[in-house]
Amino acid sequence: MDYEAQIKKNQFRTEEYKINMGPQHPATHGVLRLNLTIDGEIIKRVEPDLGYIHRGIEKMCEYDSYPQIIHLTDRMDYLSSHNNNEAVALAIEKALEIEVSDRVKYIRTIVGELTRLASHQLWWGVMGMDLGALTSYFYGFRDREVINDIFEETCGARLTMNYSIPGGIRYDIHKNFVQRVKDFIVHFRSKLPEYDQLLTGNIIFEKRMKGVGILSKEDAISYGVSGPVARASGVKSDIRKIKPYSAFAVQDIDFKEPIYTEGDAYSRYKVRIDEMWESMRIIEQLVDNIPEGNIKEPTKAVIKLPKGEFYQRVETARGELGVYINSDGKKSPYRMKFRSPGFSNLSALEDMAVGSKLGDLVAMMATLDLVVPDIDR
Repeated sequence: MDYEAQIKKNQFRTEEYKINMGPQHPATHGVLRLNLTIDGEIIKRVEPDLGYIHRGIEKMCEYDSYPQIIHLTDRMDYLSSHNNNEAVALAIEKALEIEVSDRVKYIRTIVGELTRLASHQLWWGVMGMDLGALTSYFYGFRDREVINDIFEETCGARLTMNYSIPGGIRYDIHKNFVQRVKDFIVHFRSKLPEYDQLLTGNIIFEKRMKGVGILSKEDAISYGVSGPVARASGVKSDIRKIKPYSAFAVQDIDFKEPIYTEGDAYSRYKVRIDEMWESMRIIEQLVDNIPEGNIKEPTKAVIKLPKGEFYQRVETARGELGVYINSDGKKSPYRMKFRSPGFSNLSALEDMAVGSKLGDLVAMMATLDLVVPDIDR
């Protein structure tokens, strides 16, 4: 049989086989292993294998005091550390029936939105790099450094912050805080359009993203996804609007919840770009109106919550973070559970990926914006 006849005879013969993506793979952004079943280049199954960076944070909470627990939460989703701290602080304050000052609420919200911006800037830069656009990495980190400098001056940390504490905030804002935040907004309003010039309207980027990794509205609800992943599938899920907290519960802040219906990777990308514009709008409405007041309400040296169950939700950069506390009246919780946005969002990956080509998996992973320690708690 000649060569051409051999090719013709065998051209439709394929065989399923398994490959590992990770646990040491740059596109997983952490120690995550995906066990892939593929047929040629077509994905047949995606099985996430977790636990490589599991530290037992929920179990550690059962032995730590409530103020100590704050220090654990910023090691989960380290790109939303302030939001994580705020969620625990709000849950404890709810249990103790403590009402913090409006000054604390405004400062927490401003820092929370700066945290969202810094997280999205890193996501955008690294996502472009995952798809081969190295320049985006430098643009994203250029702007993120401005926020990190503000954080460092305010609370002494650039990444794993411990700023929100039960009863308030650890330190008052620096005397330069308001002006530096306003200067950043002016700076970033002129730089964010560059993100669109570099990636959003790029024809190669669009072809890599549009129609890829589609998640329907029904499946998004079924998997319990939240944040930008849910909003890209037409699901309204912003906790800041559903259950307002901090400054959102004090002032009627004008901002939109970006909603798209396509459910593909490009929509998830667009949601985060829109969210950066909205975060700047939120900050602008608050930064010149920070009221006077105490930065911390008095609490006992040893905090003991009343017996019962308490729950608090916040909107992090990746979606809904829920904090559940089961208290037996002692200085440590009987049980503490974190409802991680990354865990639920990852569960939808197989639904998005099956039937797609292997090369599209990187784009899908990038638009989920996974931070693996948020999943491996």
